[in-house]
This record gives sequence, C-alpha cells and structure tokens, in this order.
Amino acid sequence: MASLLQDQLTTDQDLLLMQEGMPMRKVRSKSWKKLRYFRPQNDGMTVWHARQARGSAKPSFSISDVETIRNGHDSELLRSLAEELPLEQGFTIVFHGRRSNLDLMANSVEEAQIWMRGLQLLVDLVTSMDHQERLDQWLSDWFQRGDKNQDGKMSFQEVQRLLHLMNVEMDQEYAFSLFQAADTSQSGTLEGEEFVQFYKALTKRAEVQELFESFSADGQKLTLLEFLDFLQEEQKERDCTSELALELIDRYEPSDSGKLRHVLSMDGFLSYLCSKDGDIFNPACLPIYQDMTQPLNHYFICSSHNTYLVGDQLCGQSSVEGYIRALKRGCRCVEVDVWDGPSGEPVVYHGHTLTSRILFKDVVATVAQYAFQTPDYPVILSLETHCSWEQQQTMARHLTEILGEQLLSTTLDGVLPTQLPSPEELRRKILVKGKKLTLEEDLEYEEEEAEPELEESELALESQFETEPEPQEQNLQNKDKKKKSKPILCPALSSLVIYLKSVSFRSFTHSKEHYHFYEISSFSETKAKRLIKEAGNEFVQHNTWQLSRVYPSGLRTDSSNYNPQELWNAGCQMVAMNMQTAGLEMDICDGHFRQNGGCGYVLKPDFLRDIQSSFHPEKPISPFKAQTLSIPYRHLQLIFPINSV
Repeated sequence: MASLLQDQLTTDQDLLLMQEGMPMRKVRSKSWKKLRYFRPQNDGMTVWHARQARGSAKPSFSISDVETIRNGHDSELLRSLAEELPLEQGFTIVFHGRRSNLDLMANSVEEAQIWMRGLQLLVDLVTSMDHQERLDQWLSDWFQRGDKNQDGKMSFQEVQRLLHLMNVEMDQEYAFSLFQAADTSQSGTLEGEEFVQFYKALTKRAEVQELFESFSADGQKLTLLEFLDFLQEEQKERDCTSELALELIDRYEPSDSGKLRHVLSMDGFLSYLCSKDGDIFNPACLPIYQDMTQPLNHYFICSSHNTYLVGDQLCGQSSVEGYIRALKRGCRCVEVDVWDGPSGEPVVYHGHTLTSRILFKDVVATVAQYAFQTPDYPVILSLETHCSWEQQQTMARHLTEILGEQLLSTTLDGVLPTQLPSPEELRRKILVKGKKLTLEEDLEYEEEEAEPELEESELALESQFETEPEPQEQNLQNKDKKKKSKPILCPALSSLVIYLKSVSFRSFTHSKEHYHFYEISSFSETKAKRLIKEAGNEFVQHNTWQLSRVYPSGLRTDSSNYNPQELWNAGCQMVAMNMQTAGLEMDICDGHFRQNGGCGYVLKPDFLRDIQSSFHPEKPISPFKAQTLSIPYRHLQLIFPINSV
C-alpha cells in the first residue's frame, strides 16, 4: 500500500499540482480570513502550511485525521460569507473526533476541485492501509511535528513539546529516563528507530506484557502452539485451529524470520491485539441483527443533549455541525432549544447564556440532509420551545416545508394505535417530540382560522391523543369563554406532535392512572438516579410501556457527562449525552450503540421489557442468579492514537 501511495504521488495530476503548493484563504469567521500557502509533504501523509510562498512551514493536519471533505455549499461558515466569497471556490475539511473543521477558500473553482479530489484520494489510500502501515505512518507524522527544526533528530526538549501536543501528561524525570534508554547512540537525540523504541516504552502496558509472558516459555516469543493456547484459553476462540493461528502469525508478525519460524514476537502480539481479528467486539453484532419490529419503548435510543453545542453550555459555540456529527455517528434523538429571534425567525441556543445562536430553519435543513445518510431508522426532534405564538407558527411552517415527506405528521396509515410503532415501521421518518394541546383548544383554533371541519376519522384520531390537561392548560380553559385567549402553545406546532407528547412526571402511580403510551416524560440525571434508588423496580416497569428521557444536570456547565449505564439499567430509553465532550462516559455510549449496525436503536433485554418485571437496578442479584462475567484480553487501544493511552 505504501508503494501504491508513492505511485499516486508521482503520477496523479491533482497530487502533483498540490505538491507545488497553492495559496488559499483559511477562514475562521467573517472577520478572520488569512492567506496561507498549503502543500502536502513528500510522503503524502501530512499537509503543511506557511504564511508566505517560500516561508517557514509547519504541520497543518495529517491525512489520517481527515474524516471527509465537503464542498462550500455544505459549510455553515462559508455559506454565511456567500455574498463576499464564491461558495464554489470553498471547501471544508472535517476531522475525526472533536477537532474543529478547517474551512478553506481557493483562488478558483478549478483549484478547489483539485484539492478536494486530491485529498479524497489520499484519505482513501490511508483507509486502505493495514495496521502496521498506518502505525508506521502515524509515528512518522508525530516525529515530523515534534522535530521543530527539521534536522531529522529530536532533542529531549522537542520530545517534551511533542508529549504536550499529544496531550500526554508524564513526570519529567520518568520521560527523561525513557529518552535516555532509547538513545542507544548516546547522541542526546532520538533518530529513526530510536524514536520508535521510545514510543514503545512510552506505551508499554505491564498487564499485556504479563499476559504475553504467561503463555510464552521464554518470555520472548509465542510459538505456534503457545499462540494457539492463548487464542483458545484467553480469547475463547474454542474452534480455533493451528491453521488459523498460523494465518494470524503470518498476518501480524512484522519480522520475516518470525514468520518463517512460525512464532509471534511481542510486536506481532500487539499488532494482533489491535487488529480486527483481536477485537473484543463480536463481529456477529456488527450488522443489524436484532428484532426491529417491537414498539419504540422497547429500545435504547442513542440520544444527544444540547446537540447544537460544539463547546460548553455557558459560552460555547452553537453550530449545525453539532447536528451533523451527532447524526453521522448514529444519534437518533437530537435536542433543539428554540427561542424568539430577530426578523421573525426562531433561533437555537442555550437560553440565558452566552452561547452563540443559529437559525432554527438551518437546523431543520441540516437534519433533513443528514438524518438518514447512515442509519435510516427514525430520528426524533426533541423540541424545547420557548417561542411566542407567531414564531411557533414559523417553526411549524419550517418543519412542514423543509422536511416534507420525511416528517411524520399523522399516525401510520391513519389507524388508531394501541402501542408505539416500531423502528422498522418508522424507517426514514422524522418525529417531533414536544408539548401537545388538548382537543378542545385545537378545535377553538380551527374555528378562529375558519378551517374546514375535520372528518369523523380525524376527530376520532385526535380524541385518541386527548389527555388530562396540565395545570396551566386547565387554568386557561377556566377563563371566560366569550373572551378567547390564545393558548401558550400554537396549534399548528402542536399538531406535528404525534407519538411523543411531552408530559410532566409526578409519580409512577399518576402516570399509570392518567398518562398514555404515546406520552413521554423527561428527568434530570439527579431526579432519575433518586428514583432508581427509591423506586427502582417501579421505574423499570414504567419504562416497559412509556418512554423516558434523561438529561445531564444543569450543574454540568462544562458539558461533562454521566455514566449512561446507570440509567440504561432502569430501562430508560433516551439517555441524552453531551456528544461534543470526550471521555469514558461517551466511550461507553459509543461502544453500546456500535452494535446492531450502529443504527442508534438497541433492543432492551427481556427483563427490561416485561411489564411484570421484578428487576431492581439497585439489587440486581435477586431474583436472578448471579453470574461471573469473564472479559478476555481482546482489542486493546495500545498503539494509536497516543492521546488515548
């Protein structure tokens, strides 16, 4: 693959032109647009930039960090500058993880196309690389970033700077001891293989070394039979044969002599552990393998909190990019906090804070574009509406016009439901979750608007969704009927809420007596955790027939996350996460929803779907027999990226 990359660098016309270097404007905001000269390095794996055509260059980004390339029309920032910058000349580089996008504006449409095609070619080549090639290239990228004076050597000061770039916190004395041990030439610098050895020492895991030595007779290598023992005993590959073990050695052992002797070195062992073959994830669970025909309340649903934020919830930036990233990673429930905006256009932001604002119609357009690019199971718009009557009407118009047939605006087939529909029945549909008016208020609205009378079937359908009014609704109805007052909620927006009517939670008993299966309550993490402790079994039973949404505490001003597993244990379906914030909690969430095709829906276990369930999340041992869970040492993130070590 490396040779193929070099061939492309010397023959592909786009890549040849890119290597000559091109001036482009780097765009950060309406007021920050700087000219920079960009060119890929000779290895084709990193792109550097300089302020002047022949000036000193520094790394801009690595090709392995690029997720995708978008044209200017798909860039929120570039669209805002469309009056002064031609969108056809712009493009956006989107990175893996939570790194901000890079918006660039070329001098011509042709040059923009050259870079977009060339970058996509390089991304495709990197994606096709095997583990060892990607590791070698990744180390080379970091070495170039750390080698500040570009002399091919790295001093300890440069190593310290590199560790800082990698977000690695390490005691200085310990780091220096590793540096000295790797400096076998005693030159005071690290070169080539010395840097590789420093990296290996830096990422050494004692428990993995111990595991390796427990199966190795000499502690230096695993013979074919020793590796076979490891696969069968530790990895639980019961059906593994000598032929398969030999195939894995040939695939992951880096040295030719090791392959010839049919042995696996420590480096080969690490390569295997970090490969798809050594992944702890059951490959049978990668595709959609679960029953997708059960009611929505029988599934865990990948959910986002404050989806519009790409930073913290006090001063962070609001951006449609938050919705793009959430939807592309399989999120099926996104939150939209909507407030009155200027010129009659509703805006989305975290109310009463300094977070920036984006137009509601832009959010809806983004959802329409990206909702079903990966999974095509239903997307839920969780609306938190704080708008006036007039701007609620505008919201309803945008939802109807922009989403079109994607929007679920009536029950399936016009049939009166007795339970929530399934993800399968709702494929490629967008559902609105929010407040809904009572039937009486809907009819008053229709009389005022001189709308035609509803058909009997439609009246019956609306009756199905009539429920006990909230206190504020009751007070409104008790007013003098001769002097009508407009309800707080606009009927046009109310009518778009079909299966997911938001209601206030009072008690589990109250919900049983007054609420219906199509209504949903939201809980702060504090309240949800308290209910689990005080009435865990009731909470489990509640979640067998009605949806629950849990959201992070308002005290998490840094947009940190809770452990979602605690809430899943009680059967809570929508455990909303701050997806813009990395950490163990998001790793747990990502891992959970990686299964079942990454479709954003995971079927709950039987005991969390049984309305008679006696399960209590605080007392999980009874009435079920306790079992010991044994997790083998399969896929370990040992090699890269280093900032996850």
